Amino acid sequence: MKFPFEVSLDNILKDPDPYIDAIFASLESDFLFMPKGKGFVPYSVFENGYEALKRETQGFHVLESETIFRLIEKRPIVLIVLRSMLGFTPPEWAYLTTRRTGISVSQGFARTLDRKVRMTPEAPLNLRPESARRVQAMVKTACQLLSEGAEKHVVSDQIYRLDKVDTAQGLTSLQHVAQMGVPYAMLLYERFLGRPFAGHRDSVSELVGARLETAIERLLQEAGVSFRKTKRAERIAGFDQAPDFIIPSEFNPHVVIEAKITEDDGTARDKVTRIQHLAALSLAQGERGEPKFEVVACIGGRGFGVRREDMKKLLIATRGKVFTMQTLEQMLTHTQIRDFVSSNPQSHS
Repeated sequence: MKFPFEVSLDNILKDPDPYIDAIFASLESDFLFMPKGKGFVPYSVFENGYEALKRETQGFHVLESETIFRLIEKRPIVLIVLRSMLGFTPPEWAYLTTRRTGISVSQGFARTLDRKVRMTPEAPLNLRPESARRVQAMVKTACQLLSEGAEKHVVSDQIYRLDKVDTAQGLTSLQHVAQMGVPYAMLLYERFLGRPFAGHRDSVSELVGARLETAIERLLQEAGVSFRKTKRAERIAGFDQAPDFIIPSEFNPHVVIEAKITEDDGTARDKVTRIQHLAALSLAQGERGEPKFEVVACIGGRGFGVRREDMKKLLIATRGKVFTMQTLEQMLTHTQIRDFVSSNPQSHS
């Protein structure tokens, strides 16, 4: 089996299928494993926060916002428990708080607060007066919503966000669930609607791709290749979208590398489009129909292994320079990176 980076573009254009098969066969997926990240909250810590809230509210019979706010100051993890009961994201909670209380709580404030608590869930909060006022408003809003329960008059083609097993009937639902537990079918149904680990997966999405970027960075360093690794959303002259790596530098780009991992085929299509754009930019900046710099794609995840047409576009855009974790080392010999190798990677093993 030959890989596309081992043949000419003409060979790929003539019969792309064998090369698509070769890339598909070398793709790896680690979707069963996720990095914890710095803001991961262990279940034991979360459960301790839940039990503290349950005790303070007498088994969810008395939801007094001031009492819960003081508890949150002492045990911030309670804030995460409260948000989980609502089933909201931090920005959604902030929006409803502003609407209901008239106290401005920005999405940025809610996100920052949420992250701060997840980073140190058991360290007491030391809030400034204005921040305390906002958190009090958030807690007051949460208590109101949990007490009210689900909206009674909802049109047939809509579903109300609080119409779930623990909040549908207000405090009665909370008390019942806290005392009796949740029917397994209902737990599975709400998990089906919400996707397991969805919030955490979103929060560590950058770390998922970091594994591939780290492998590329290590390979280039060991080979003595000069390169520039860009930062997220960084502006680089000559690029409207900065690639992940530029060799040897942004002032004299010969090779650019895009490192992309996705487990979703729709997201994979978006990433292919981004790489196509880089290839078009290279041609536009080049001379006599030749690209200014070589575009290399390093990919991973099952999302890239779904749509053959998308992979064909990727092969054409990169002129076959598509690599996976299995073939990563071959970048040093099958791309223009070979012109910048100044040491033997094997000597660093």
